[in-house]
Amino acid sequence: MQRVEVTGSRIRQVDLETSQPIQVMNQEQIQKSGLITVGDVLNNLSSAGSPDFSKGGSLTSNRENGGQYINLRNLGSNRLLVLVDGKRWTQTVDGYTDMSTIPASMIERIEVLKDGASSIYGSDAIAGVVNIILKKSMEGGQLSLYTGRNQEGDGKNKDFSLTYGAVGEKSSVMFGLSHTEQGVVWPAARGITSTSYGPGHPTAGLGGGPWGRIAPINPLNGEADTELREDENGNPLNAGRFFNRVINHTGTYDGVGTSASSRDPNSYHDYVGANDDKYNSTQDMMLVMPNKLDTLFVKGEISLPLDMTFRSTAMYSQRSSTAQIAGYPLQSTTQSTFPVYIDKDSYYNPYGNQVAGAGLGQDLFFARRTIEVPRVTENENRTLHVDGTLSGDFELRGLPWNWSAGWNHSKVSGTTVGTGNVNLPNLKRALGPSFMNASGVVQCGTPDAPLGLTECVPFDIVGGPSASTPEALAYIMSTGQASYGSTITSMTADVGGEVFTLPAGAVGFAAGVEHREVKGYDRPGQFEQSGYSTDLAGNPTYGRYTVKEAYAELNVPVLKGQPFAELLTFNLASRYSDYSNFGNTTNSKISFMYKPVKDLLTRGTWAEGFRAPTLGDTFGGGQQSFDEFLDPCDTRFGEAARDPAVQARCVAMGTNATYRQKDQAGQPITNTGGTQGLTAFMSGAGNTFLEPETAVTKTLGFVYSPSFLPGFSGSLDWYNIRVKNRITGISAEYVANECYINGSADFCSVIKRDPVTGQISALSRGNANLGEMEAEGFDIALSYRLPRTQYGQFTIRNETSYVDTLRTRSSADSEWNNYAGEYLTNRVKSNTNLDWSLGNWSATWGMRYYSPVKDQCWDAEEGIECNMPNAKTTWGTGANKLGSLVYHDLSVGYKTAWDGRVLVGVNNFLNKKPRIVYNTQASAASVDADMPLDRFFYVRYSQSF
Repeated sequence: MQRVEVTGSRIRQVDLETSQPIQVMNQEQIQKSGLITVGDVLNNLSSAGSPDFSKGGSLTSNRENGGQYINLRNLGSNRLLVLVDGKRWTQTVDGYTDMSTIPASMIERIEVLKDGASSIYGSDAIAGVVNIILKKSMEGGQLSLYTGRNQEGDGKNKDFSLTYGAVGEKSSVMFGLSHTEQGVVWPAARGITSTSYGPGHPTAGLGGGPWGRIAPINPLNGEADTELREDENGNPLNAGRFFNRVINHTGTYDGVGTSASSRDPNSYHDYVGANDDKYNSTQDMMLVMPNKLDTLFVKGEISLPLDMTFRSTAMYSQRSSTAQIAGYPLQSTTQSTFPVYIDKDSYYNPYGNQVAGAGLGQDLFFARRTIEVPRVTENENRTLHVDGTLSGDFELRGLPWNWSAGWNHSKVSGTTVGTGNVNLPNLKRALGPSFMNASGVVQCGTPDAPLGLTECVPFDIVGGPSASTPEALAYIMSTGQASYGSTITSMTADVGGEVFTLPAGAVGFAAGVEHREVKGYDRPGQFEQSGYSTDLAGNPTYGRYTVKEAYAELNVPVLKGQPFAELLTFNLASRYSDYSNFGNTTNSKISFMYKPVKDLLTRGTWAEGFRAPTLGDTFGGGQQSFDEFLDPCDTRFGEAARDPAVQARCVAMGTNATYRQKDQAGQPITNTGGTQGLTAFMSGAGNTFLEPETAVTKTLGFVYSPSFLPGFSGSLDWYNIRVKNRITGISAEYVANECYINGSADFCSVIKRDPVTGQISALSRGNANLGEMEAEGFDIALSYRLPRTQYGQFTIRNETSYVDTLRTRSSADSEWNNYAGEYLTNRVKSNTNLDWSLGNWSATWGMRYYSPVKDQCWDAEEGIECNMPNAKTTWGTGANKLGSLVYHDLSVGYKTAWDGRVLVGVNNFLNKKPRIVYNTQASAASVDADMPLDRFFYVRYSQSF
């Protein structure tokens, strides 16, 4: 029998049963899922948690947005190693592997190793390994066509692939090309997603409106002067000079209407947060972002003298994705380092010199959303992979050995182009001095020093959409650009074989060396770096490191065919890694496989693991980010409302006893979901002092295949993964909670509050080695192929994962935060499939189960959507428990007499509706955009020739 290499071991062996749990999915199973991308297929695995980057995360500003990433064991996608044909695949500068760059049509099978494997593969293999095995050869060709869409007619998916191969006496070659599209979903298509927080709260979450809001300028901070200010003795400072007004207009929060004249002071009313003066930004945002993937693929091998074989694979993929969000919520202090006000000499200033009289005018603070031009980001991602391996077989003392030497090059590069942001220097000129010239045209400058009509276009910003002109919008808008890329190049040499033979079998050995270079960059456009745009300012990232590695693996059969020891085997492995940027590390593993009887296999592993800091972790330049967060100091929805100690810390750092967090419309927040920050925070700055994460993985399980029940197999595996020295990108809410709830002075030092309003005006968050992470649970797998009957062949399969613990803590003496059972971390996730075949017909029924979860309350104090008001959660006190979800999928296939196959299916055919969640990753609405929105219909036709 042929000796083969199984994921998780470098030793070729005949027995495919291993001491590590491996799940295998073949091409037929992929097609029956009705899904067309590798990311969607793997995210449906029971052991996969919610994606790190949701396809509904249109507000996400990093380069990963638009891709698909696998969050195995809920440990994070950057703790999973992805291989293609056993070789490392591309990674972004932040260590994420985009699964959507691998065409599903080129795959023979996917092997998922649910165990730590750093001793075999090196860094990143903490949560496990996904090894995608591409088709090796083909005689003839295959054409596949697919189309699908949601019941509402959106989310249209397409897939086309053509593969052709030829096999000769000593060589083979295979070509392939594919095109995949995933269509956009807009929130307005469904009532449940048409507003931020669902039908029950249609006006909650409304943001800053498109109608101009004006106020005097507070000289202390440049913000709007909208409230009475007093000195330390209680004397009024701005009595009679403060106001907060918005222009009169028709229409409501849909942005449709006409404004009054912006020059008339009587055209305004007091702004009190009325819904008509706000805006439903959800209507302009994508609920599910679209993407396209085009791939060219060639693979071949040739036999050479001396029992040698040369194999090579080349693949080029180009993915394009689009994200759209609402127009910019512009205000005078959008960029605190470059404030822009309505000049007192502007023609459109209702309190300016041209209206109030010479010398009586004043500059004005303004706020208004530019809904005329939504913000759109186009991300074009290119992946190139080329590898070549020379291998051979030989005998040593009559025992089989093999060797290989290879070169592996994987490169990802891309560009982003963003529109809908504002050029602040141009805006400042457009809102600067202006006048009406003799021709009745408003012109920049003054009558004595006019600016040419082609140099500057005045902007009636307060008048809203009905007053703006295409010329003014074109003048103030900017186009942002950025480029990014990363490259992994490695050279490897491996040797393996049987050292000698024991009574229980051959002692297997494998060893090898690897030299790997990793380099990457992320370059925002120079204008975006300057901070003179409303686009998020960022600094460039450049990084490079090299690593030299050597490993050895030994497989020792101890017993075989003995009473109560049908089989006992131990496997030992160790890998030494020397990194140019932080030093060296050694990681080892020991595992066993024991069969007391033929029907029962027990297995277990103890393994060390590590994850090296990524290029972004170490060399990241940092970028501004408008973070969504709940301020714990909010006295209505924050922890300060329930914990006097938190309230005391907040007051000591700049709030007051009645402090309320404000949204971008200037109003107090209305629920525990918090709001987007009023100013951009700095995030993602690199930390050159980072050390690698270290991990210990322990697994123990059994596989039962009873001889009295042929076709049945069942397994149960326990796992425990403990990560120390955890590298994490800290969220704004985490920083605020650590400061005010846990009293950490280190985190408090990076927070600044406005001395007048108490709002958080600056917050810096980056990457740090922050404490520990632990995941523990069980995997259950059941499979039964029933005896064939006149009614056909039936097979039932079930994969179930139970998460007992998923917890983190920021230091050795701090409290653990347990996420298990909270939204995005289901305790139980289970997939069941019943397959049937009879002649040319086949069918599959699938059931996906997700256990109940705890979500954030809408209002814990009032008990609104809060059935667990006293529950302790990672976000504070109070939770709303949501019931379980069950989705049913059905497909039917037929093989034609001309080597064709038709597959028709519907996922979620019982039309389970999405549930409202307030802890969602989706940007547009409070639903999970990665789950079914309604029924999804599809059809695939495959033709062999």
